[in-house]
Amino acid sequence: MYWEKAIAGTELRELLIEAIRYGDQPEVRDRLNQVVHDKLDQQRLRELLEERALARDSMDIAKVQQIREEMERAEARRLQPHFIASFFLEAFTQLGGTLRQREPQRYEISHVPAVIRNRGRQIGVGEPLLLRYERVCFEKDLISISGKPLAAFICSGHSLLDATIDLTLERHRDLLKQGTILVDENDSSEGTRALVYLEHSIQDARTNLNGSRRLVSRRMQYVEINAEGNTCNAGYAPYLNYRPLTDEEKGVVEKVLEESWLREDLEAKAKSYAIAHLVPQHLQELKQRKEELIAKTMTAVKDRLSKEINYWDHRAEELKIQEEAGKPNAKINSGKARQRADDLQARLMQRLEELEQERRLSPLPPVVVGGALVVSVGLLQRMQGKQQVTTAMFAKETERVEKAAMTAVIEVERNLGYEPTDVSYQKCGYDIESRIPETGQLRFIEVKGRITGAKTVTVTKNEIITALNKPDNFILALVQVPLAEDMEGNCSIHYLHRPFHKEPDFAVTSVNYDWLELWQQGTEPN
Repeated sequence: MYWEKAIAGTELRELLIEAIRYGDQPEVRDRLNQVVHDKLDQQRLRELLEERALARDSMDIAKVQQIREEMERAEARRLQPHFIASFFLEAFTQLGGTLRQREPQRYEISHVPAVIRNRGRQIGVGEPLLLRYERVCFEKDLISISGKPLAAFICSGHSLLDATIDLTLERHRDLLKQGTILVDENDSSEGTRALVYLEHSIQDARTNLNGSRRLVSRRMQYVEINAEGNTCNAGYAPYLNYRPLTDEEKGVVEKVLEESWLREDLEAKAKSYAIAHLVPQHLQELKQRKEELIAKTMTAVKDRLSKEINYWDHRAEELKIQEEAGKPNAKINSGKARQRADDLQARLMQRLEELEQERRLSPLPPVVVGGALVVSVGLLQRMQGKQQVTTAMFAKETERVEKAAMTAVIEVERNLGYEPTDVSYQKCGYDIESRIPETGQLRFIEVKGRITGAKTVTVTKNEIITALNKPDNFILALVQVPLAEDMEGNCSIHYLHRPFHKEPDFAVTSVNYDWLELWQQGTEPN
């Protein structure tokens, strides 16, 4: 019936008759395609597909593109295997484990301490921990090597890594609360700010075996508070761009710890900001996905189980009539059929109640798990007597150069036919997301602006990680900005694809590169 309403007129039927009569002629086929495209109610078709798309097997182009972009962003920000390897090798050794490198980036674990095995049993998730492992690795490509033993892949979710993380947090969690002092080498101002780590969870109404509400999402959030009391979202893993104090700097920053604003309740400010801005965003993201999926699941469950219930109700009545007529069924009687219908009805009510519980999401209060005081390198230089240029002038000039560079790159991207978006405030390892309209792919562009004649450029660890995660989509945009007095000068831009070739060391927060060398490797945007 629907198809009769969807297709208007007799033109389609006439074309079908012509196609049968005259064969597959191109002009008939073209006219047939055009009529189908024009006459079908495409909006209604999309609604039907969306209604039946329980498992998201069918999605319109916009949703596919949205999910694709989110996957690209997640891939750009993923945790590099070498971070997991660096942490595990150090933590496992401190917990009493014994391992040796046998092949490049492949290790033999000759002894897993009892404390780690016991913690693995307590966690009770994943495979049981072994006493020894012939080989372990942290890269998928290294699991199987010709002529060598098969390696266990240590990654997020592996029971050995989970037990090691859990024990490390148990022993050193108080150090996170105690805090530390970090240095931001990319901040030339004389400011200080507090970096607060928060953990936020969302639960639904279902309960675990121990009776507690089930957690359905948990994430780390980072908030920064400056001396004036201004609070902002610190973005994705900001600590990767900061370094610890050197021995000679520790005595210099003691005066900073005496500042009055540090004695205020910074934790309360950070939690208030998270509750007002970060928690609603987290809840909305999860709720949007859950609501849509649960609604479709409830519809599918009702449809399937209701049909089964109706069938067995009808079957029970038929069997009862046969039994009253003296013709009992040898395989099943009316009582069993009725019992099966009642069981299905109970299952339906139970499943609907579970789905209703999954729908009732509630955010837990954010919990402060740690913090740090971030000192700008400009302040350190002044306190050490190393600063040559006044901070105000330097900061003002830096702001002018960065703004000019961003404006120039965005204009170039638009001229190339792309759709650029400034995301520098998110601090996610790049400054611009530039969408390719034809394919929907994202170009991740990190903008580095320098005054003409500059010698070096600093690249943070987050930026290097992003470039290595998305080597085909990352671009390092080098922008030579004219001096302030050269009002008529234009910015010169070079694009450098695949600018970095190896991962930074674990303790590295940023790397200085020769500006001229990078400039010569780059090319003009095209």
